[in-house]
Amino acid sequence: MLPKKWKDRLSDLLVPAAEMRPFELPLFPLTTVLFPGGVLPLKVFEQRYMDMVKRCLQDDSLFGVCLIKEGAEVGAAAVPHTIGTLARIGNWDMPQLGVLNVRAIGVQRFQVLDYQAQEDGLLLAQAIKLPPEPALPLPPEHAACAAVLKHIVAHVGEEKFEPPFDFDNGVWVGYRLAEIMPIKATAKQDMLEMNDTLIRLDVLHKFLAQQGLAT
Repeated sequence: MLPKKWKDRLSDLLVPAAEMRPFELPLFPLTTVLFPGGVLPLKVFEQRYMDMVKRCLQDDSLFGVCLIKEGAEVGAAAVPHTIGTLARIGNWDMPQLGVLNVRAIGVQRFQVLDYQAQEDGLLLAQAIKLPPEPALPLPPEHAACAAVLKHIVAHVGEEKFEPPFDFDNGVWVGYRLAEIMPIKATAKQDMLEMNDTLIRLDVLHKFLAQQGLAT
């Protein structure tokens, strides 16, 4: 018989069958990476994405943010990485005709199984949700990660982040540091694809140490 702590951990990792069913998802390929719980300000002006945002607002539905693997944000449909983050629209405004400012909030990671470009260039994917990383108390050896993050939040302003703030949760601290650290987008993508919170924290801690921000 498995010990209770192992059963609890296994229960956290199991995904309901309904969560594993493929679903249709419009994609927004970008040159940046969105993490679960993160905030991504978007300026939307291409018609394909204006229409996508309107549909999401009408249906209270989600869209998928993926890092671009090949191509560009504007123009012909880009080739996306297959692991991205579901996004909901937190709020929006239209400062001028033909331009939408959108505050997108990261919800959960997903994986693209297949996709195709519609006539208007919008990518429509068949995707599955990936299981969320279970909350993990921040290990004492990575306390410097939380300290640096608190300093950054205080410096740039809490409004740049989505509450609740959870500096004791290693998953939340790792995601927030990964999204704001000045590292290449491909390195951020690697950290998004990681399924191990401790490895992500180790990598981030080493980066901070190299910058003289942690020991």
